[in-house]
Amino acid sequence: MPPSLRGPAALWELWFRRPSPAARSLRSRRRLRNYNSRQVRAAQAQCGRCSGRRAACRRCAGATARPVSGGPCGRRAGPALWRRKGLSVASGAAEGAPLPTPVSKTAGRTGATRSCWRNRNPPQAEDTDPCGLCLPFQPEGAVAARSALMLPPPGEKPVPTALLQVLEARVRQLQAECVSEVTVKRVGMARRLPASGGFQPPGKAQTGPEDIAAELSGRWAQKLDKEKFAMQKRKQRLEVKLQVRAQQLACEHRLRVVPRLLDAQLASCLPHWEHGAPQSDWEERLTRLLQEAPRKLSHEAEQAPKAESASVRREIQQQRLLAFFECCLLTGHLPLAHHVLVTFHSRSRQQRRLTLAMYNTVMLGWARKGSFRELVYVFFMVKDAGLTPDLFSYAAALQCMGRLGQNADAIQRCLDQMARDGLKLQGLFTSMPLCQEEQAMVLRAVRKAQPTFSLPPPPRPPPQVNTSPLLREIYAKQSGPVSYPKLHLPLQKLQSLFQQQLGVEMATTVAVESVEKARVLTKEVLQARNTLKQLRAEWVQALSLGLQELKASEARAARAGRSTIFPYLCVLTEEELAELLLQTLQVLPPQGESLLSLAQQLGLRVFNRHTVHRKQLSSQVQALQQRYHRYLHLLASDTQVEKPHLPRQYWEALGAPEAPHEQPWPLPVLVQLGKKLAELLVEAVRMPGSVAAPQGPCTLIPVLYHVYSFRSFRQIGILKPHPAFTELLATAAERTLTFEAAEVPMLCPPLPWTSPHTGAFLLSPTKLMRSLEGTMQHQRLLDSCPPAELHGALDALTQLGNCAWRVNGRVLDLVLELFTAKGCPRLGVPAPPSEAPRPPEGRLPPGASPTHKAKVRRELARCLKVAREMHSLRSDALYRLSLAQHLRHRVFWLPHNMDFRGRTYPCPPHFNHLGSDLARALLEFAQGRPLGRHGLDWLKIHLVNLTGLKKHEPLQARLVFANEMMEDILDSADRPMTGRKWWMEVDEPWQALACCMEIARAVRAPDPAAYVSHFPVHQDGSCNGLQHYAALGRDSVGAASVNLLPSDLPQDVYSGVAAQVEVFRRQDAERGVRVAQVLEGFISRKVVKQTVMTVVYGVTRYGGRLQIEKRLRELSNFPQEFVWEASHYLVRQVFNSLQEMFSGTRAIQHWLTESARLIAHTGSAVEWVTPLGIPIIQPYHQDSKVLISGGIQSLTFSQSGDTSQKPNTLKQKNGFPPNFIHSLDSSHMMLTALHCYRKGLTFVSVHDCFWTHAADVEVMNQVCREQFVRLHSQPILHNLSRFLVKRFCSGTRSPKHSKNVWIGKLQDTLKSVPKTGAFDLEQVKHSTYFFS
Repeated sequence: MPPSLRGPAALWELWFRRPSPAARSLRSRRRLRNYNSRQVRAAQAQCGRCSGRRAACRRCAGATARPVSGGPCGRRAGPALWRRKGLSVASGAAEGAPLPTPVSKTAGRTGATRSCWRNRNPPQAEDTDPCGLCLPFQPEGAVAARSALMLPPPGEKPVPTALLQVLEARVRQLQAECVSEVTVKRVGMARRLPASGGFQPPGKAQTGPEDIAAELSGRWAQKLDKEKFAMQKRKQRLEVKLQVRAQQLACEHRLRVVPRLLDAQLASCLPHWEHGAPQSDWEERLTRLLQEAPRKLSHEAEQAPKAESASVRREIQQQRLLAFFECCLLTGHLPLAHHVLVTFHSRSRQQRRLTLAMYNTVMLGWARKGSFRELVYVFFMVKDAGLTPDLFSYAAALQCMGRLGQNADAIQRCLDQMARDGLKLQGLFTSMPLCQEEQAMVLRAVRKAQPTFSLPPPPRPPPQVNTSPLLREIYAKQSGPVSYPKLHLPLQKLQSLFQQQLGVEMATTVAVESVEKARVLTKEVLQARNTLKQLRAEWVQALSLGLQELKASEARAARAGRSTIFPYLCVLTEEELAELLLQTLQVLPPQGESLLSLAQQLGLRVFNRHTVHRKQLSSQVQALQQRYHRYLHLLASDTQVEKPHLPRQYWEALGAPEAPHEQPWPLPVLVQLGKKLAELLVEAVRMPGSVAAPQGPCTLIPVLYHVYSFRSFRQIGILKPHPAFTELLATAAERTLTFEAAEVPMLCPPLPWTSPHTGAFLLSPTKLMRSLEGTMQHQRLLDSCPPAELHGALDALTQLGNCAWRVNGRVLDLVLELFTAKGCPRLGVPAPPSEAPRPPEGRLPPGASPTHKAKVRRELARCLKVAREMHSLRSDALYRLSLAQHLRHRVFWLPHNMDFRGRTYPCPPHFNHLGSDLARALLEFAQGRPLGRHGLDWLKIHLVNLTGLKKHEPLQARLVFANEMMEDILDSADRPMTGRKWWMEVDEPWQALACCMEIARAVRAPDPAAYVSHFPVHQDGSCNGLQHYAALGRDSVGAASVNLLPSDLPQDVYSGVAAQVEVFRRQDAERGVRVAQVLEGFISRKVVKQTVMTVVYGVTRYGGRLQIEKRLRELSNFPQEFVWEASHYLVRQVFNSLQEMFSGTRAIQHWLTESARLIAHTGSAVEWVTPLGIPIIQPYHQDSKVLISGGIQSLTFSQSGDTSQKPNTLKQKNGFPPNFIHSLDSSHMMLTALHCYRKGLTFVSVHDCFWTHAADVEVMNQVCREQFVRLHSQPILHNLSRFLVKRFCSGTRSPKHSKNVWIGKLQDTLKSVPKTGAFDLEQVKHSTYFFS
């Protein structure tokens, strides 16, 4: 299409003369090049005076030349140029000549070209063009023009030459073409000249001498008219083509309803069916269509054997498409979803991405609207794609029929066809995730065809019996008396707390006052806060407008048939999205954040808020409120229930199952959505430059800017706040922190876990099994697992979450005192940024040596690293302490979930008991227990354990030591900051201080046994990983080293390994090994501890060498030139010592590693089931790169968590031994938690560290040992072998010979289970230091 439809005739001529731009062959390109050369030569020849060919001026008159820059005639001077120079055309011609008069400035502006005077080499006076079309405009203007036209002086009669005839006719043509376009738009009509056929503006009379009219009939004028007429015809044809193309584009951007079918037979039937009958017969057509559906496997069934080898890209595309359709339905954009579905279906390559679930999703949307015609169109596409309708498809059709209430015969034929397809009618009401209203419409349709049909009774849930023998006692109906604990709060108080928590989650955010030291409200601070307030108001408006433009852009792309993020932008209002973006901006660190990480966080926050809003709009909140109030009768202190129940059992007995959960959006969607929002934040949020530089001009500068940085070996994009904005925030020193509702502890007991999707927070979505975003394999395993098999894990997580907590106010006050001062890194209180080391100031001298420059660079890097670490630690402590202050006088709860190995974690990330010494010291049980007879002794023993001073002493000696130190204990409790400060010198200072305060209150009570203690006492496993290995292999030597055997003194495995290494070193030194002689006196427990501790969790010799090297470098008197050689020697000897001491452990570890290696070589990831029935799969696969292109940066991220990807052999084999042991220690913890709950104890854990009240330590210890023995009394390794053989070695053989070889080796390895020793597990029950 030409640049404009209103240019001079020469441009139109050139456009029509150009060859088609679609020519792409080499021959066409050569022809185009030759054509252009000819046009250039013709243009150069248009002026006879310039080129020496006067006859060539005929080309100027015929307007066939192509303007070429660079020569005298390269660019012609038309009326547009004259208008730009402020001259009338008549000013450069003789009086009375028929030249154009001045017209509007807009006439012909687009198509006009510039004159030669703007060229770098303007023509000289003697080289002026006699044709007058390349006038060298100079300051004298009219004189130069008259000279160029070779006209006689004013007053003389012009000589009628052939050249003048041509020029006058050409000028008339230019006048008509340049003026008529503007005039027609303004007036709407123009008069045609009688002779030339050209146009003249209305109201303008034709002027000039009479002899000019006669001259127009000359040869040149006739030729011009002929060419003009031909060109007008061409112009008209082009305009018609352009109109047709515009209509086609408009049709393309209209939402399509009727599909284009690829099957010829169906394509011929569709128009006949569409127009052959009235609207009421569409039900009849649907039944006929179903009967004609091809009886073959669907694409999904045909491709099922290829699923594992299918490309990850297609799977990602399918996930994104399905999520797009579902989100369109949720946001009310069903026609758009249908349009995109039709567009994809109409293209054979894109049709392969469509699945039956996508068609069903759109069908369900039309069924809800009662749009039967569109639903039949989708059925046409289903048949055209070769897919077989399933129960969901028939449910959508019957629901639509029920809404329309028509044609019972058609409904009956639909039901008959469903039966022929092998689908049961009862399944529509028992296995379909339909809401109550949709089920009523389906039932209405069925009863119209079958009036006697009765709704099947609700399916009885299968026997909810957990098959694990370890849980038989927990779920047995008659297994002795139970005393499940109750909370210490009455029913009314708990109901009030529920309402508070419900309000928090409906608001989606929590505002918390910061504990940073308040600044004095100076004029500068007030001005900064006022500036921020004004800027945020402007930013909300700017972001809202930007979001509207973004939505419009994405909507246009979706109308073009692409799946965009448009529906995801519609789940929240512009104001809500703007508020979310400003909250993100508020917490952005000064060093910036990765664009990928920020995009993922933004996408997740949008999804979470959307989920909460959906629940608010539905009836779920009201139903939840009623059900929860009834559930509280089980927990409240002033109510009783008929029969004791576990919380999950009681909740399930209160009502029907929950509504279908919200499917999470795929990770690429989250990243793309978050990336668009982050880019909008960069573009829209600006601040005046005067804030950054008050003396400079007031220009707007971006608040965020995008930079690249290297982290490790990768270059990543970072969004950093402008230093002026960071300074403005620091100056304002605002006192409010904003948290997401799911980041804050709950104010009421969490919902019991009843399924992999339901539990923990009231409205905020929470995963049962936390994993990397985008991984679906864990969720698929949990969904396919029988519900009863997960009861052990669900009940254990519920029990951990039901523990009520409160803040230790006295400890918090002391911490805040240090925090608001200058911190105390030695006690774990981070210092403020003002205490960060300052980089060297000043510039380097001009003659600085390279060594000095390198030293300065290293110092700068060190200061930057330390400053960043201090900021991170300070922010973490600020969040924790601010939340603690916020919850100071409240009772709160910490809901739990688990990782893929079964290890449990609290959901709130900032304030929980899994943190550092400081974090643990801030928490205590909200419900207290009297100390009883031995509670005070356990408090004292626990204090000594926290000090780390008597690790190798028996319990009685620790108790004696505590009594001896009672004076220091009381001094620490009474004067922690001004006394002798004994508590500051121990391993865990803050927990020790909290324990000192608890002991002081207890010993000063009238009756210490009656003192109600809220302090948690810990019992920690002795190298718990090696304990499980020793129990698995029944290794007597290893069991003795890790306190599985009773003994008078606690055994220290680290000291034992160090002693064994020393034996090996002494032997080598006697043989003259140099490094063994150098290491004399340097082998200690500290040197080998980290390697011994982590070897059970899969550390390699390389990693162990680095650990030992670090310890050796910390020794000031060790010769540093031997560090590398000594670390190699020691790691070899540590592994040899472990092999000597734990022979059974090393054999089991090798068997697990080899099994995982062979499984990975068969193309599968390692799977197993824990003794409690939790299915586990290792998420280690070859990375699959996903690209999100466009915008300020293209994002590439790895998605390595799906079963369709090839497993990472190295990670699979190295991860299996530690992950398997972690799954065993989590099983032991869950068993202990369930049995403690059964006995009425308060119990929480930090992996292999168990917490309870001081009065209940002895009961917990007994339960802990009993459950460890019960766990390892099962044939764990043989059960694992049988499961792996059944999972990976059974079934049909692979057509690949190499895979069959690996399967054969795997089967042989799995059947050779390591032999066990003679250790008696019952002795663990009598071991005092097993957990201590």
